[in-house]
Amino acid sequence: MKSLTSFARFVAFGGGTGVLSSLAVPLLAALMPWALSNALITIASTVLCTELHARYTFRTGRRAGLRRHCQAAGSAAAAYGATSVAVFALHAVQPAPGMLTEQLVYLSASGLAGTGRFVILRLFVFATATDHETANTANTPKTTDTNLPAVKPTTTIPRPRRTPVIPTGGLTVALGPS
Repeated sequence: MKSLTSFARFVAFGGGTGVLSSLAVPLLAALMPWALSNALITIASTVLCTELHARYTFRTGRRAGLRRHCQAAGSAAAAYGATSVAVFALHAVQPAPGMLTEQLVYLSASGLAGTGRFVILRLFVFATATDHETANTANTPKTTDTNLPAVKPTTTIPRPRRTPVIPTGGLTVALGPS
């Protein structure tokens, strides 16, 4: 259930930022070339989304930090690459697709890339110690006395049986008592 609510917040923050970005690019493009405008807005929206995801989507309780920003930027670049490849593939198959077809391909690829990005961010970038503790405590036995800490059972590994070495000559016999 925790992952489902995180995913809903991920879609809301990421989608909301995406809509705002799509509005900001043409406004900024009035002042500079479109490619530069798109690059600046993409960088700004990725930084903003990473902070929102750190604080609210995955609730880490702190800012993202440089390492997480770099990891999130890597996952955003991979998602950007996936959507670009999908649109290029569409144009290779159908040189003049209609706007509806192009949007359908782009949005489908974006949805799949976004889902993959959520998984990467959830499991690797914003994974917290409590996530790992929750997974580990499911297998930890509980004691009946609340004053005693829970103790993990020790596992005994059987050692292989060794056969006795019987000296038959050679160096062992030479070094032994005569």
